[in-house]
Amino acid sequence: MRVSSLLLGILIVAILVVWIAAERAGTQVTTADSNSLVADLQARAKQYMDFRKQIAGTAPRPTGTPAKITTARHELADKIRVARAGVKQGAIFTTEIAEFVRRQIASTLASKDGQRIRASLQNAEPVSLTLQVNESYPENVPLQSTPPSLLLNLPELPKGLEYRLVGRELVLRDMDANIIVDYVPNAVGS
Repeated sequence: MRVSSLLLGILIVAILVVWIAAERAGTQVTTADSNSLVADLQARAKQYMDFRKQIAGTAPRPTGTPAKITTARHELADKIRVARAGVKQGAIFTTEIAEFVRRQIASTLASKDGQRIRASLQNAEPVSLTLQVNESYPENVPLQSTPPSLLLNLPELPKGLEYRLVGRELVLRDMDANIIVDYVPNAVGS
């Protein structure tokens, strides 16, 4: 009886150890996986910029009048919208990339600078938008700055694209056309 109780205890401990190890293995993201996701995001962002240049041309050149700059920006945005008609959220931020971005943001917010970053985000002018891919970022809504310490943990983007926070969402914005290229819903946890 004593031996069977001991064997049962050992068996239960062994099952728990195997179960915990399997759980950890399933949730850990390797460096190779992270590098692959970063490369995929950067390739998708570059592909967008190459597509934009091919279909819609280059960024409007600075001129002497704000009206000409605005007109050129609107024309560029319209060309992009027509060329990308039907593109939905997730074209650049795939499910896997979006999860990676959420983990990067959560890791940054859990770091020693996390409190300072959260305070910075809370002090910024609140922005609440209904986001849609290919729509213009409203010109009358402030562009909330993204804390540099948060940007350091996100993959680098090609020139002409930028990350912006809109509430809890992370937006990929075409700076020249002022359009929302894609976004990560619920990127910033509560």
